[in-house]
Amino acid sequence: MLNWITHGTPTDLPPLLIAHGLYGSARNWGVIAKNMAASRQVIAVDMRNHGNSPWMQTHSYPEMADDLSEVIGEVGGRADVVGHSMGGKAAMMLALRHPDAVRRLVVADIAPVPYTHSQLPFIKVMRDVDLSRVTRRSDAEAQLAEMGVEKALQSFFTQSLDVPGKSWRLNLDVLADEMPRIMSFPQTDATWDGPALFLSGGASDYVRSEHRPAIRALFSRARFAKLPGAGHWLHAEKPREFVASLQAFLTA
Repeated sequence: MLNWITHGTPTDLPPLLIAHGLYGSARNWGVIAKNMAASRQVIAVDMRNHGNSPWMQTHSYPEMADDLSEVIGEVGGRADVVGHSMGGKAAMMLALRHPDAVRRLVVADIAPVPYTHSQLPFIKVMRDVDLSRVTRRSDAEAQLAEMGVEKALQSFFTQSLDVPGKSWRLNLDVLADEMPRIMSFPQTDATWDGPALFLSGGASDYVRSEHRPAIRALFSRARFAKLPGAGHWLHAEKPREFVASLQAFLTA
């Protein structure tokens, strides 16, 4: 069972489940979760091989979808779901594999297509951090800065650092081995006809016009929106606008 953080208490609305992206954790979504918890219970999960969730030997989207379905089963059996990047692909697969578990779906800045870039360089820099010299997160951030990692990503990565244990709360070996699967998306004949919002950053190129046929082939009721000025990390860059978009769509 995945680890999760609960915000708020149950209401007449279904709970909102949040699935983070690669190298993230439930903690990264605290601002969004606390805002959304004013009207409903929010469940922010640590995906497998991340945070305090179990480490597994595989990291496929069908498996991640089944993980999310298990959590939803524990919190009422049906939920609204928002997923970002890798979590967005897992959320899409959840709706396709477990259609009755999802009421409304929000996919943040990702499409159900393969991507050609790699996230392996970030695994290398995390592995290269000398944890024996780390007594506080700022020590790790300084090492990452020396390796050319930008400030925002230094903070993001070190949220997954267990400083007392001198270890990463990321299964870096498995994530590296499974990177081809993470960057791809499984072929499937399944479709989902529930309400789906594909919300992307206006300055991001992760969801392009040529991706829309692939999206609509799987999600017939897909709607599209952009947050002007936001990049791939739209929820962190424009949290107020992101929350407003979620609230408008989920309560429509």
